[in-house]
Order: sequence, then structure tokens, then C-alpha cells
Amino acid sequence: MKNLIKCILPLLLLAGVVNAAFARPNTDVYIGITSYGSQKVPGLGLPEFNAPAKAQNAAQEVRDVLRADLMYMRYFDVQESGPAFNEKRVQDSVGAWGKQGAAYVLAGSVSYAEPHYTIRLYVYDVSTRTAVFAKAYKGTQSSLRRLAHVAADQIVSALVGKCGIADTKIAFANDATRRKEIYVVDYDGQNLQKLTNDKSIALLPRWSKEGRIYYTTYRYGNPDIFAIDMKLGKIAPVVIRGGLSLIGGVSPDGKALVFTSSGGSNPSIYVYNLETHKKTRLTNKASVDGSPSYSPDGKYITFVSNRAGNPQIYVMNLETGDTRPLTRSFNWSDSPQWSPTGEWIVFAGRESPFHPMDIFLVDLTGTQIRRLTTDSGTNEDPTWSPDGRFIAFTTTRNGGKRQLYVMDFDGSAPHLIADLKGNSYTPHWSFDNNCRQ
Repeated sequence: MKNLIKCILPLLLLAGVVNAAFARPNTDVYIGITSYGSQKVPGLGLPEFNAPAKAQNAAQEVRDVLRADLMYMRYFDVQESGPAFNEKRVQDSVGAWGKQGAAYVLAGSVSYAEPHYTIRLYVYDVSTRTAVFAKAYKGTQSSLRRLAHVAADQIVSALVGKCGIADTKIAFANDATRRKEIYVVDYDGQNLQKLTNDKSIALLPRWSKEGRIYYTTYRYGNPDIFAIDMKLGKIAPVVIRGGLSLIGGVSPDGKALVFTSSGGSNPSIYVYNLETHKKTRLTNKASVDGSPSYSPDGKYITFVSNRAGNPQIYVMNLETGDTRPLTRSFNWSDSPQWSPTGEWIVFAGRESPFHPMDIFLVDLTGTQIRRLTTDSGTNEDPTWSPDGRFIAFTTTRNGGKRQLYVMDFDGSAPHLIADLKGNSYTPHWSFDNNCRQ
């Protein structure tokens, strides 16, 4: 209960209720790598894009975004030093890049016919000197960055068979207005947007695969669950005036929400069916249960409970109700989130009352626990990238303000996403938009 109350203390103080739902090396240098697993990543030649004078700035912007995306995802060793690409002598140009160690060459051109730019991208396999990726994109000046993100993800999918994250976003709460509102930002910290104007407390944004964001808000004076339709730009209530309703997660099929509610004697876990509007109680213990999230297959949830003393991480089989602990000895555990691959659960926790909150991983047997942060402020609210390779979280390591950071899934290379005003809370990474596996 101590952990749950801490996580949403602002909500509790405003509501006047005693219930709630549970919140590597110390370096800010982002480190690129040239190997993935035990294999060296292939070289990708990236010559300057061809464009007439009136499209040169657009061509440079598209290339810069593509370069940053591909370097960030690190499936390729991006190489920029090489000969210009001659579109009339493709095989010679590809061969010249091959002599410099590139396995692939990404060539592009941008043309302009008011008000649209046309971007043509080709990826050539140096070994065969043939195109293995060819696509054209069309859009206005304001859409160039988004088109480059989409292209980066599609290139990764075509060449590596993996889903990229360039066109993903991170939703989070921030108090820059002196009220907590929901914001969204591109994965790379660009294109910040304020989504709500509730002028109250808005927390816990949770994406669905359909692109909606569910969140908890005091817009109506009670901690209710609302939904933001990102396509239509509309906000509507979902679960209202039922006591405390703290969103935990959206089912993989988008048909249900798992959340913490104060409908019983103690805060417990419930499922809300978005089609039938039926509310079903999952836990009914003399304890505080909260912070639930779904497994990737939707068959399990993980949550936090103090039923055995201090708050620990639990897993429940939704079909049978069987529940087991994954952690037993933490002084405090919070905010568990299932990895997209289903192998790990990331959570915030501390091992004793004298430690700050840090980010940990636990496997599904509970026998492997890995610390990801240490000696770097208070670290909370972890959330996985949709490819399972990165974790976003909040941290006070940089002067005490709660900021959004991202690190690799092993805790390495932590770095600031964006230097935003105010304190940031409860981030959640969107699903991929351009790849389904």
C-alpha cells in the first residue's frame, strides 16, 4: 500500500481518499555500436541525395532524419564517406561503395511540384548490385520528417525483417502548465504536442494498437478514464464516476482495459470490456493491488500487490486466476510492464528503504533479476519500445527534475529524449505503425 500511495499521491491528496495504484553505468553519452549479438552489422552506404535547387533543403532534411533513425536503431553501420551516387551509372556507383566496405547502398532523390515533394528511395545489395528496396513517398513540407521516419522503418523491415521504431511516439504526463496534462513526442524527442487541456491532474497515458490513448484524469473531479482518439482529435470519457479508476493497460486486441479501481473494500484489479461495457473484478484480497499491464498475448497480466507485506510484482493467468509472485524481497516495487517479446518484465523498485528507486528486469520464473540503473537519481515509470530493444523511463539524475530518458534494454547508453519544461511522469511507448509480425 505504501508503494501505491506514493505513485499517485497527487491524486489521493486531491480526492481525499486513501487508495491508489502503484512508479547501468551512470553516463549520458549515447554510444553507437557496430555489432548486433555476435555478428558485425552490415555497412550501409548513404551518399548525398540528388535534388534540384528548389528541393535541396528538403532532400537534406529527409536524408538527415533517415540517417539519425538508422543510426539509432543500429541494424546497420551507416557510412557517409564515399563517392556521389550517379543515377545513370547505378552499378558503378554501387560497386564503388562496395569497395569501401558497404553491404548496402541507400540512394535517394527528391523533386518538387508545388505543393508536394516526391521522395524516391532505393536500397541496393552490393553483392548483386540490384535494388532490394524501392519506394516513392509524396507529401508537403510539413510531412517530410514523418515520411522519413516511415521510410526508415520500412527499410529496416525489408532488409532485416524486424520492426523499426522511427515512426513511434511516447505519450507522457507533464506539469509544465502547473497542472498535469498529457503530451506526446516522437521517439527522438521531436514534434512535441500537448494533447489535453483538462486543467487538473492527467496521468498514465496508455496506447492501444489502434492508436488511441487511454488515461486517468480528474477532468470531472473524480479519477476517471478517458480516451484520446489520435486520428479524429477527440477526447471522450470511458469509465467515469466509479470511484478511483487508474488505467493500467489496453489488451492486445484493443477490446478491454485493465485498471485499478476502488469499487471494493480495497483497491483491486478490474477488466473493463470496451464492447459490452462490463466491469469484471480480477483480484479480491485484503490488500492493495494495482499497476496492471497485459502480456503480449493477452493471456496474463502483471501487477503490484502488498498482499505478502511490501509491494511485490505478481503475474496472473486470466483464464484460471492462478497468481504467483515474481519478486519477494524488494522493499518497494512499482510500474511493471511486460516486454513485447514476453520474456521479461521491467519495473521500478528499491531493495531497501535507503535506496532510491531504480529500474530492474525480472524473468517469468522470478529467478533472474537484473538491475538496469544505479547511482543516478530516482528512476521510475519504465516502458518498452515496441521492438523490445529500448526502455524509456523518468529520472531525476540531471539536477532533480523528472525527465524522460531512453536506454538500451540492458541498461546501457541512457540519454535524454528531450529537454522539456516541467516534470514528466508515466511515459508509455506507442506500438509500431509500419510493421506487423
